[in-house]
Amino acid sequence: MDVKGNVAAESLLSQIRMLHQEIGSTGATENGVGVTSTDVADFGKVIGSALKEVNAAQMTAAAKASAYESGADIPLAEVMVDMQKSSLAFEATLQVRNKVLKAYEDIMNMPV
Repeated sequence: MDVKGNVAAESLLSQIRMLHQEIGSTGATENGVGVTSTDVADFGKVIGSALKEVNAAQMTAAAKASAYESGADIPLAEVMVDMQKSSLAFEATLQVRNKVLKAYEDIMNMPV
């Protein structure tokens, strides 16, 4: 590496260190808004709530399908709509999970 490249690398490293110190002293921010542990807990609650809703949709669809098969007076269209809703909710959850895992893998593979 030549002298110019070494100076540029040291300058970049010092800028990274300064930014790291700023973040450490003020907390992580996004658009000027501080991110707190409460925000992280709220995110966990939102994800948990979404998973409960997906589970409820699947349980409802399974119950209606079972009732229809047993001969209850439930329209077939209603059963099919509920099954499609639960299927879409599950697929959306699966896609979100895949995106989160991909982002995690990308972060873990970044050179430090």
